[in-house]
Amino acid sequence: ITAAHNLLAAAIDNRLHFRDPYLNLDPTKVAWKRVLDVNDRALRHIVVGLGGSSQGVPRESGFDITAASEVMAILCLASSPADLRSRLDRILVGYSLKGEPVLASEIGVTGSLAAILNEALLPNLVQTTDSTPAFVHGGPFANIAHGCNSVLATRMALAMSDYAVTEAGFAFDLGGEKFFDLKCRSAGLNPAAIVL
Repeated sequence: ITAAHNLLAAAIDNRLHFRDPYLNLDPTKVAWKRVLDVNDRALRHIVVGLGGSSQGVPRESGFDITAASEVMAILCLASSPADLRSRLDRILVGYSLKGEPVLASEIGVTGSLAAILNEALLPNLVQTTDSTPAFVHGGPFANIAHGCNSVLATRMALAMSDYAVTEAGFAFDLGGEKFFDLKCRSAGLNPAAIVL
């Protein structure tokens, strides 16, 4: 997730550095930060592109934690490799100097992002301490995303058992609502029971 997210960030900076006339991306309106797996407050707000014209375009940016990445949310809502690619294409990366939205598809690296995420799209089968199988896959934050494991993990669990138990993060008032309104709706899931 981190590698795919940051590849898009690097490609955006490359387009800014070479002043791509097609995109005409506004450096002050880039919405795509980088991510890392450490919550380092000193990196939340930074300035990139310093060191002269050969080092890029100076602009404000920052780092988020990987679980807060839109790529994490996309991976967990994707139902297939084609759906993953389509969702990656629609990422809003910023705005042009004319105020028009610039999407990841216009940067030209979403095929590479999808290739990096190819194996990450596959759920992980693990064994619990009680020797039961569990699919562990994905972890987007519920305060900024839908806060549920992947659609593919839930579908795989349902295909292999009479029932599947899944968790929706951030309590029922937020997590439950997002589970029903976002994950279930987009995946066509119809839960038979809930536990509060």
